[in-house]
Amino acid sequence: MYELIVGNLARQAKGMELLEQLQMEEFDLMTSMKTEEIAGLEFSIHELLRQLAVERDEIRQNMQGTRILEYAEILPEEQGEHVRRLYQAIDLAEQRCAKQSERNSSLSLSLLDQSHMLMETLYEQITPKELSVYGAKGAYAVHRPQAAIINGRL
Repeated sequence: MYELIVGNLARQAKGMELLEQLQMEEFDLMTSMKTEEIAGLEFSIHELLRQLAVERDEIRQNMQGTRILEYAEILPEEQGEHVRRLYQAIDLAEQRCAKQSERNSSLSLSLLDQSHMLMETLYEQITPKELSVYGAKGAYAVHRPQAAIINGRL
């Protein structure tokens, strides 16, 4: 049982380290505007998160409701210390990943806002301006920007 739990915790710790590296790489790609590479990296991140979730479910099933730190207390001192170190490594890596995820999210949202403002500016520039011109009867012509199916008199 001990080997199973320690193996699971070690895989989670390594997975969290890999997640942190992938998130840093994602941040670098976002700053350099390499959108195609970001999309591929996103799939890797999602797959890693799925695998980490499977590992968490497995350890919950194996622990049968017992917490990791409670389990570490009932182990011999050396084994308990090893489990606590793995647990702390996972916890610290999760915190770093959460901070990096927040950075990535804020950068992504700011890039989205920038793109949205750019699209609005371009749209305003290509939209025809309403010009005041004289019509056939010598008065200002009425400009209808929307489509009109029928235009005539009865």
